Amino acid sequence: MNEDNNDKKVPGMMKVVFGIIMIFIYVTMGVLVLCGYFSWLNEWLRWAGGIMFITYGIWRAYRYIKGVDSRF
Repeated sequence: MNEDNNDKKVPGMMKVVFGIIMIFIYVTMGVLVLCGYFSWLNEWLRWAGGIMFITYGIWRAYRYIKGVDSRF
């Protein structure tokens, strides 16, 4: 019985770690795009893409903190 409970915690912990990593990736990608790290982007696409990445990263962080994504 104890093994069954432990097996359920591992996938849940993996979801938590994956969620935190993805928040970090989205915000970091947005900052890199805004700073002009990718020189092949047009100016308007750089601003729009960077703002969208950062906004989505913040949205994921909000959902994570509020517990909306904690379905495990």
